[in-house]
Amino acid sequence: MPKQKIAFITGITGQDGSYLAELLLSKGYKVHGFVRRNSILYNYERLEVTADFPHNKNLLMHYGDMTDSVSITNILAKVKPDEIYNLAAQSHVKVSFETPLYTAQTSGIGVLNLLESVRALNLKSKIYQASTSELYSGDPKEAPQNELTPFKPKSPYGAAKLYGFEIARIYRESYGMFISNGILFNHESERRGESFVTRKITLGIRDILAGKEKYIKLGNVDAKRDWGYAPEYVEAMWKILQQNKPDDFVIATGETHSVKEFLVEACKAAGLDWTRVLKIDEKYKRPNEVDCLCGDASKARKILGWKPKTAFKELVKIMVQNDIINLSR
Repeated sequence: MPKQKIAFITGITGQDGSYLAELLLSKGYKVHGFVRRNSILYNYERLEVTADFPHNKNLLMHYGDMTDSVSITNILAKVKPDEIYNLAAQSHVKVSFETPLYTAQTSGIGVLNLLESVRALNLKSKIYQASTSELYSGDPKEAPQNELTPFKPKSPYGAAKLYGFEIARIYRESYGMFISNGILFNHESERRGESFVTRKITLGIRDILAGKEKYIKLGNVDAKRDWGYAPEYVEAMWKILQQNKPDDFVIATGETHSVKEFLVEACKAAGLDWTRVLKIDEKYKRPNEVDCLCGDASKARKILGWKPKTAFKELVKIMVQNDIINLSR
């Protein structure tokens, strides 16, 4: 009987972490999650629904922090994982302008802490480092962006993630460690955090239908993004670590849609007139905007055999219907 694989996931309570845990459990893994202790709230809602936490004997949680290298080292020494998925980050771009130091510590230095712990313990774990399309400048002349497109982030979040990307590459080349970067473009779902624009739109529609609000307040509705469905993107993460050699991959749909298009489709799915509910609010605009992100995932298609399945309109409909159903409940 083959040995049960052990996975270690940082950021396990987030959108991607919950989907990834669910996927790995379905493949027979023992999954260990790394959770930042919060004295106010334990955010296990996603895992309780999808992975039967805390009753699942193959899903275990450990408290620690990406800024605390000792906690990382102690846990990894006990777990000795076959695969590590580093998804932990302060991942909200606008918030990164308000908390640049914290963002740098968690999304940048936190990666170094993890890699150094693995190196010092001499573990042979395969490591997936979650990177982002926010590494790119968003210049329409450089679209679509692929693994060879020059990086030029426009936010503290993007800069922190660039450090994480490069330190992963350096450790891979210097120490022969299996570390792969997944440059994931925007990926959404019904589990998306409520502060992100897509979920803000779908929750805004829910509140309008409930009579609680009249408008959805947004910033730059002309910003264009490459939006995919999160469960498909975590499958790409897993596929990346099943390769014989570490490498970097762009994961994207290759299609671009504006925030306004998302709003229009969402309102259409709910039977609302978008022109009556949209209100532009300057406070939601970023100090430095990335205008157009569109990914070229040709390499992932060729090497991983991965491609997106859920179309943009279908994704929007899934998210809207989920929040409307929750309203009726």
